[in-house]
Amino acid sequence: MYGLSLGVSRIGETLPLPVYALLSGLNAATVGIIALAAVQLAQKAITDKLTRALVFFGGTAGMLYTALWYFPILMVVSGVVTVLWDFRYPHRLLALVQPERSRPAGEANQAADVEHRQRVPETQITTPHQQTEDSVQLRRINTTNDETAILPTNNTSAPASPPLTPPPTSSAPSTSPLSIRLGLILLSIFVLTFLTLMLLRGLLHPLPRLLSVLANLFLAGTIIFGGGPVVIPLLREYTVAPGFVSARDFLLGLAIIQAFPGPNFNFAVYLGSLAALSAQKPSAAGAILGFIGIFLPGLVVQTGFIGVWQKIRKKRVTGSALRGVHAGAVGLVFTAVYRLWQIGFLEEGKETGTPLGGDAWWVVVTATSFVGGRWFGVSAPVAILLGGVMGMIWYGVTTT
Repeated sequence: MYGLSLGVSRIGETLPLPVYALLSGLNAATVGIIALAAVQLAQKAITDKLTRALVFFGGTAGMLYTALWYFPILMVVSGVVTVLWDFRYPHRLLALVQPERSRPAGEANQAADVEHRQRVPETQITTPHQQTEDSVQLRRINTTNDETAILPTNNTSAPASPPLTPPPTSSAPSTSPLSIRLGLILLSIFVLTFLTLMLLRGLLHPLPRLLSVLANLFLAGTIIFGGGPVVIPLLREYTVAPGFVSARDFLLGLAIIQAFPGPNFNFAVYLGSLAALSAQKPSAAGAILGFIGIFLPGLVVQTGFIGVWQKIRKKRVTGSALRGVHAGAVGLVFTAVYRLWQIGFLEEGKETGTPLGGDAWWVVVTATSFVGGRWFGVSAPVAILLGGVMGMIWYGVTTT
């Protein structure tokens, strides 16, 4: 990705017309691949109606507004909502507001039974104690009548089966390669580093480009939940929106990284290098800072939580919060699909991109990429290359 950034940085402002068509085809196919990833992630994240609503909430809310602090807030809100819902706080509030409507069915049945007792004469009511005595008397009568029955002469009975005993469990406590104390120290250092970077980012104007790259990608690496396509809207928001990287170069790198194996996190190296070059800074420094910013938060948090996780993973609130955060993060992938769609078509004089929906051909390219990967097993590299070919076909048809 670093080498790719060096090559892209040497591309001029204006490209040949066939190249614009090629890039537009690559972008349209990339949108289809990310849309497919969003659907697949949603199928795993949605476990009930609440998580379905949170995926919808994350996707739509991300489309309506854009800010650096906005995406983390959406994920936190989603986690809080699942905690409140799973612990039935809304239900308790409803019970206080409308006690009659929210009364459990068991209480309603008891009230109906009391009303029935008041209407039925007392002599017709049979209590459970009386029912028990009647059943005992019936059993005694049946036993007396069966005394003359023919009984087997062999009194040997089958040996009693041995009592079932649970399998032995290991009483040794689960050990962690990292103590809780050391884990908390690592997490404390991480939090202090994060707060320092965010404070510098808010106080220094203008912020040096390399420090700004580190702060933005460190923030993205901290709040990413789920990996994969979830990182794409955050990287775009923290590099394209501030003007570090052009929309054209972002889309070009995104299309290429989708066509090659490897995690999407490597995309941060490409973006960090371009961000440094755009400010006349060393590209290697930007690439290294991009790598550190996107990977270090996850590694430190995962390492620090190894010991703590043994204590909190069985807490109901932990699973509930993670379920909501995951659903909200998946919704942001749909936001990425929308935003990439809006800037996917490139042409001369409009290098920032225009919506792919302006020409039905690009809709076909996106749909081909989605359908091919969804139902025909077309891999992402093949879909990307096919999108480029379809882009060149569009150019050949429209220019003749």
